[in-house]
Amino acid sequence: MSTDPQITREHGATKGRFVLRRGDEEAKLTYSITTPTLIIADHTGVPDSFRGTGAGLDLVQALVDAARKDGFKVVPLCPFVKAQARKHPDWADVFV
Repeated sequence: MSTDPQITREHGATKGRFVLRRGDEEAKLTYSITTPTLIIADHTGVPDSFRGTGAGLDLVQALVDAARKDGFKVVPLCPFVKAQARKHPDWADVFV
């Protein structure tokens, strides 16, 4: 995992995303809001320049942290998020 990632959350009425910016580039994890307590993680996009830096994992960790703080569950539709959920059984409380 990278150190001190600068991740912001952009949350709208029906969609949202977590964004990690470095310079002019950004990695993102997008989600759709189905109810106030359930979201669908639908896509993780990481530019080639971020690969191998842990940026994707940092984004999923931000999602998990937000879910625990705000009390929502996550359907991991995105293959990357689903794979990370399987690798981290300690996150089972967040994923459905």
